[in-house]
Amino acid sequence: MKYLSNDKLVIVGAAGMIGSNMAQTAIMMGLSSNICLYDPYAPGLEGVAEELLHCGFPGLNLSYTSDIAEALTGARYIVNSGGAARKAGMTREDLLKGNALIAEEFGKNIKKYCPDVRHVVVVFNPADITGLITLIWSGLKPSQVTTLAALDSTRLQNELVKWMKVPAEKIDNSRTYGGHGEQMAVFASTTRVDGKPLTQIIGTEALPVDEWEAMKTRVVQGGKHIIDLRGRSSFQSPAYLSIRMIAAAMGGEPFTWPAGTYVNDDKFHNIMMAMETTITANGVSFREPKGTPEEEAALYKSYEHLCAMRDEVISLGVLPPVADWKQYNPNL
Repeated sequence: MKYLSNDKLVIVGAAGMIGSNMAQTAIMMGLSSNICLYDPYAPGLEGVAEELLHCGFPGLNLSYTSDIAEALTGARYIVNSGGAARKAGMTREDLLKGNALIAEEFGKNIKKYCPDVRHVVVVFNPADITGLITLIWSGLKPSQVTTLAALDSTRLQNELVKWMKVPAEKIDNSRTYGGHGEQMAVFASTTRVDGKPLTQIIGTEALPVDEWEAMKTRVVQGGKHIIDLRGRSSFQSPAYLSIRMIAAAMGGEPFTWPAGTYVNDDKFHNIMMAMETTITANGVSFREPKGTPEEEAALYKSYEHLCAMRDEVISLGVLPPVADWKQYNPNL
């Protein structure tokens, strides 16, 4: 089996459903011959490792450990799904305090054990905030830390596929931006359906306005819908998309769905949020999305929601005041 790299790829939270799926996906995509699984829950972790070893993947050096120092030392790429899972009745924001503390410890461990890591993908919710915390405490460059946000855009694509009855490849550039949460901004102006702008379809018999509004709600509530159907939060789709992200950072095919990235410009300040991004071996680059006035207003509202969560984390003492961030991460 040919692997993209021999660099150490670490899957954090590997005993969980997302983490175990990430590990298998990374192996099947041939990302690295050197994969380390980490989870504090040792029996579950060993079970995942045993199952993967039973697959008989050729040329794979698979290790596993519940020692974070052993796991991170020498790591070049990390994907972390190691936070608490969302349960029925919970929003992503409900996970804030506990997962913020996990992200703080994770960031500090990166700085301590693998400061030369090349790219980190943060998956656990609320991902915009846990990714921001990881970035600040790790000391990494903003281009080196991304968070999972593409899942909202792929959900929008899927809603359009089901309603318009066209293949997914006929839906171009379906996009949500801002937060990966209840306040995300769902754009129509970026999307084309079989070559035709979605904005020209909304309000016609093909897609009435009330159905478009209902569709946007379904996208926002996509994670809740999976919980209602399966009794647990999503794991297959976040696992696949996050591994696609780290694959791009490892030199594979560029990842062009929106990702959460650090933004500090004349409009959005000191926040992690989904922008129009591209992930390559050089890290993540982004540009601000351009939409209708209504879409851009929704994006700014999403940004304000993220700022409120960021400020709550600061009030909890998990993050220092924004003015002090450069003391902890000179790259900001």
